[in-house]
Amino acid sequence: MLAGKTGIVFGVANKRSIAWAIAQAWHKAGATLAFTYQGERLKDNVSELAATFGPDTLLLPCDVTRDEDIAAVFSAVAAKHSRLDLLLHSVAYAPKDALEGQFVNTSREAFRVAHDISAYSLVALARAAAPLMTEGGSVLAMSYYGAEKVVPHYNVMGVAKAALEASTRYLAYDLGPKKIRVNCISAGPVNTLAARGIAGFTDMMKHYEAHAPLKRNVTADELGATGTFLASDGAAAITGQVLYVDAGYQIMGM
Repeated sequence: MLAGKTGIVFGVANKRSIAWAIAQAWHKAGATLAFTYQGERLKDNVSELAATFGPDTLLLPCDVTRDEDIAAVFSAVAAKHSRLDLLLHSVAYAPKDALEGQFVNTSREAFRVAHDISAYSLVALARAAAPLMTEGGSVLAMSYYGAEKVVPHYNVMGVAKAALEASTRYLAYDLGPKKIRVNCISAGPVNTLAARGIAGFTDMMKHYEAHAPLKRNVTADELGATGTFLASDGAAAITGQVLYVDAGYQIMGM
């Protein structure tokens, strides 16, 4: 399905990461992938995972708040691969104290940091990737229902995800003439490193399971399958969309 395609994955932290589930699915479908890691703390984890795709898998450091890091990443990708077809953005961060208490108490700095890392980075990465997507491409970002409705404790991250989703639409419009598609997956809660930083996450998992039409939570493998579909020619006419993969929870009113 993705044979002959080259992709880059931003946001793998460990084997539980949604980014890793999608990367595995892309690889299984035939794509050749490069990975980035944020900081030395995560380097060993990501290096070990990336190595399972082959010893020559490109692995690069990238702090998405630094334009010079982004430029270096895409320069290295261009040097190794003739073109780029796929990009996965699974990057989000807000200071821990901003994910506790009330949204009204969000500091100016926490608001800035959350939006820079979680939303603006998609714009920066898409802009850098576009010149390499000479035959078109698929850019995929990860969102969450808290972008649309209030989820207690999600706070400033929900506002940043709303900005991410809006950015997806504007990027889809700008990059459409280049045959580059930009979409979001809005995933139901998955037990990842990032999710465990949200107060009350365990209760959230139980709530979804009780109220979603399918009476269960989504699995990482299912997110991988959806990510592969959106990267494939089967989704050639889909762009600027937020696709909910959450066992149907988003349709419920109560």
